[in-house]
Amino acid sequence: MKEGNPRFSIIGLGKLGCSMAAAIAKRGFQVVGVDLVPDVVEKLNRGIAPVQETALQETIEAVMDRLRATLDTTDAILNTDLSFVIVPTPSDTRGAFSLQYAAWACREIGHALADKGEYHTVVLTSTVLPGSTRYGLLPVLEGASGKTCGVDFGLCYSPEFIALGSVIRDFLNPDFTLVGEYDEKSGSTLEDCYALITENKPPCKRMTIENAELTKIALNTFVTTKITYANMLAELCEKIPGGDVDIVTDAIGTDSRIGSNYLKGSLGYGGPCFPRDNAALSFLAQAVGVDAGLAETTDRINRTRVETILQRLEPYLKPGSTVAVLGLAYKPFSHSVEESQGIQMASILAARGFRVIGCDPRARTGAREVFRDKVMVLDDVSSSLAQADVVIITTPDPLFMTLRGKDFPRKDPPVVVMDCWRILRTELAESDHVTYLPLGIAEDECATAEAMADLWGKGVV
Repeated sequence: MKEGNPRFSIIGLGKLGCSMAAAIAKRGFQVVGVDLVPDVVEKLNRGIAPVQETALQETIEAVMDRLRATLDTTDAILNTDLSFVIVPTPSDTRGAFSLQYAAWACREIGHALADKGEYHTVVLTSTVLPGSTRYGLLPVLEGASGKTCGVDFGLCYSPEFIALGSVIRDFLNPDFTLVGEYDEKSGSTLEDCYALITENKPPCKRMTIENAELTKIALNTFVTTKITYANMLAELCEKIPGGDVDIVTDAIGTDSRIGSNYLKGSLGYGGPCFPRDNAALSFLAQAVGVDAGLAETTDRINRTRVETILQRLEPYLKPGSTVAVLGLAYKPFSHSVEESQGIQMASILAARGFRVIGCDPRARTGAREVFRDKVMVLDDVSSSLAQADVVIITTPDPLFMTLRGKDFPRKDPPVVVMDCWRILRTELAESDHVTYLPLGIAEDECATAEAMADLWGKGVV
């Protein structure tokens, strides 16, 4: 590797790979991207973002003198010093992560390494389960190259902790970098590269490859457990007099042992990572004889969250009602609708015969592909609200946070607003023409008080 001026290749130009390539080039390094799809390569070489991601287009435009793409893996390997492999590892029927695409990429990299005289570091970034890199992919690299890991080339496992919608920012400013190393040289090489790439100079956690593989899915599944716990608290708060999940979680989150991140109480988690990581951890635990009950319960509860919320809304849904679902991406600032609970909610309501309108300017294309003709997807919020008898706000998108009472039509009976994130609590709580239902807040003081009296007031001396 050139001293102080490493060259990087990115194998796989999806949302993460393309964003990483642009981000590394932004930091002043030469980057070669590799993809199997000619259109992706052509677009990137023309300065056009082949995928949707925040700040990606402008970043690509600013780094065209340092970024190029190719269909040829050998070209990329021979002209760079370190390769990040970021290819799909889809869930298989067992809940594990398939190595099909990663193995193909490693075979191509191995063939290229056979023609290279210099040391090269290979870094797997795709999410995999413990043992996959060393026992599943390393033999492919050595077999295709005819070379020995630790002597002729280096190998690391190093996943990124990013969120769609903020990939470039998260990649350049992580809480920490995770390096699973085959040997000391491999780990030091990658750690040095991260020190040059990142903007915030985060700590680097170096460990064995297997520990790093476990750390990745362990971190994600811990976060999902925290989300699910907060959602349980939200349900409890709805059942006690004066219950308010924001008050409870604010206090709990102040404790340094817990922290406030992801402790909100709202809809369940979604997206391309969290749901499948729980399933994968459960598979791993069962495969090695460890009780996976916690991960399995977290997944089960999360999959029932939409129905739980719809049950609370049921008294307000009348035959022929029009329901507007604001928020179709799985989270704000994202185009992704994968495992989106807003999508699930709209689909269930449509299947039950309600007229459903979806609205999410960032995710409208993906949502229309999912819904086809079953749910109408509109481009602007005002048109959606104008037709609605019931409104469900599923993400705390800034676009929805600007809504005010005057934006909701005056109807008889009043429009019902289910606010899953309580973003309009100040604006709508006292509205005279909106029935406001904030998730995680006790709705019926008399009923909750009566329930508490029945629980504790009988037989007490």
